[in-house]
Amino acid sequence: MEYKDIIYKTPVKHGLINYENTYKDFNWKNINRYFDHFSGDGVNIAHEAIDRHAENSCKDKIALHWEDEDNVKKQYTFSDIKRQSDKLANVLRNLGVEKGDRIFLFLPRVPELYISIIAIAKVGAIAGPMFSAFGPEAIKDRLHDSEAKVLITTPELNQRVDEIREVLPALKHILLVNAEHNLKKDEISYESETNKASESFKIRWVDPEDYLFILYTSGTTGKPKGVTHVHNDMVSHYITTKWVLDLREDDVYWCTADPGWVTGTVYGIWGPWLNRISQVVYNGRYDAEKWYSIIEKYKVTVWYTAPTALRMLMKAGDKIIKKYDLSSLRYICSVGEPLNPEVIKWGLRVYNLPIHDNWWQTETGSIMIANYPCLPIKPGSMGKPFPGVCAKIINAKGKELSPGEHGLLALKRGWPSMLRRIWSDKKKYNEYFRISGWYTTGDTAYMDNDGYFWFVGRADDVIKTAGHRVGPFEVESALVEHEAVAEAGIIGIPDTERSEIIKAFIVLNHGYKPSPNLKKEIQEFIKKRLAAHAYPREIEFTKDVPKTRSGKIMRRLLKARDLGLPTGDISTLEE
Repeated sequence: MEYKDIIYKTPVKHGLINYENTYKDFNWKNINRYFDHFSGDGVNIAHEAIDRHAENSCKDKIALHWEDEDNVKKQYTFSDIKRQSDKLANVLRNLGVEKGDRIFLFLPRVPELYISIIAIAKVGAIAGPMFSAFGPEAIKDRLHDSEAKVLITTPELNQRVDEIREVLPALKHILLVNAEHNLKKDEISYESETNKASESFKIRWVDPEDYLFILYTSGTTGKPKGVTHVHNDMVSHYITTKWVLDLREDDVYWCTADPGWVTGTVYGIWGPWLNRISQVVYNGRYDAEKWYSIIEKYKVTVWYTAPTALRMLMKAGDKIIKKYDLSSLRYICSVGEPLNPEVIKWGLRVYNLPIHDNWWQTETGSIMIANYPCLPIKPGSMGKPFPGVCAKIINAKGKELSPGEHGLLALKRGWPSMLRRIWSDKKKYNEYFRISGWYTTGDTAYMDNDGYFWFVGRADDVIKTAGHRVGPFEVESALVEHEAVAEAGIIGIPDTERSEIIKAFIVLNHGYKPSPNLKKEIQEFIKKRLAAHAYPREIEFTKDVPKTRSGKIMRRLLKARDLGLPTGDISTLEE
C-alpha cells in the first residue's frame, strides 16, 4: 500500500547531508579512521565506546541517566562507567574468564547490565543478553547451547535458573546483583567482589573478527538460534547511529528497547556511546504518562522506539500529550516492524515531527534500510539502503527483479556487522547464504521507481488468495485507520475455493463493542481502502494480538492457535 502523501525533507546541516553522493562514494574502510585502535595491534569496542571518552574532555560527561518505575534515579559519567567496568573486568578475570568464554546476562534494565556488557568486552569474552521475562526453558536453551561459563543475574531471577541448574554443566559461576547473604555454592555477590576489585585494568586487545555478543532469535520451529556478532560491528554501529538516528554530541537520547533485543544492545549501548552521547534508560513497564514525563524531565532530543509503543501512545489519546513539555524532541525513529502510515501522520500532527522508520534484523547487526533526515519520507516505506549496503529484490534463483515486482529482499554480503556465525549450527548459518553472493533476509518486499523499499511480509506470511498475493502488513495498516480498531493481526487460513482467505484478529478501541454490524463495517472499509480481494473474510475480536518483546506481531502464533498447529518457540513472546 504505497501512500502518495510525501513528507518532504527540511534542510539538513549535520550528519548525512547528501544521500545520493554519499551512497555513490561510500567506503566502509574510511570509517575506521574514527577509531583509536584499528590496526594490527588489535581492537576492542569497549575502549572505543567508553575508555577513550573517559580519558579526554568527555570524562565528566553524563553517559547514562537511569531511572526506574519507583522514581529512583542514578547518573553515570563516562569516567564512572570506565571505573565500574574495569572493576568488574578484574572480577571476571579472577574467576578465570578468558577470551571467547560466554557470559550471559539475565537482568532487568539496571545499571549493572550496561556496565557488565562493557566489562565482558574488555576481557575479550562474549556477552549474551537475555530478557528478564524469560522462563526456565528459554534460559536453559540459551545457556546450554552457548555453554555459558558465567551468569550475571539477581536473586529473584535466579530462582528460575535454579530449576534448570543441574542441566547446565558448563555454568561455573553465578554473579548475583543485590545479594550479600545466603549465597549458595558457585554464587558470588556482585557488589562484594566489585567493591574490593582494583580500578586498574589492562584491556584485552582482540582481532576485529573476534566474537562480541550472541543474541538468540526464535524461529517458527525448533530451538532459538544464536546469532553471533564480532567487534568489527562497531564500524556499522558508529556510523549508522550517527547518520540514521542523526545523533549529535549535545543530544540526550532515549532508546526504549531492552538489551535482550538487538536494538537495545546495538542502539541502546554501543551506538550512542561510540558517538559520545548521553542516553536515558528507563527500567519499568510501558506507561504513557511515565514515558512522556521521561522526555520532559531529561529533555530528550532523539527518541528511538517501536511501532507497537507508538500505536499504544496513539491509543492513549492526544489530551495526555498536552500535559507534558515535549519541546526538546527534535527527531523520532522507529523499528521492530513496519510503521503504519497512519501513525506517521498522527506523529506529525501531535509531535510536529515526522517519525523515521528503518529496517534491519538481529542477523544484520545494524540498520540496513532507513528513512533519513535528508530525504523525503514516503509513509509506510522502509526507506533507502544505508551507504555501503547493496539491497535488491530477487527471485528464488537470485535474479534481480524490476521496480514494483514483489520478491525476496536480499543484501550483498560483506558489510561490517553481518552475522558471523549461528552458534553450534553451521547448517543454519549457511541457509542465509543459499543464493550465491546474497544474504537472504526471509522478508518479501518491492522497490519503487524512486529506490524506496516497501515491506510486504515474511516470506511465509504472505497470503495468496484467489491468485492475489496480499501482504499482511498492508491490511493491518488499513485496519488501524478505522476508528474502532486499536490493533490488528492478519493471517491466511486454508480455503478450498481461494487457496487462502484473510482472517483478522482485531483489538478494539475503548468505547467499541464487538458486533456483526461492526464486522461488516470494517470489511467494507477495507474493501474500499485496499481492494475487494484484500478484505478479511473472517474477523475475530480479541483482547490482544501476540507480539514479541521487540513489538513484532507473531502472525505464526496466531496461525498456529487458529489452526491447532504446534506453536514453536515462544520465548520472545511479549508478557
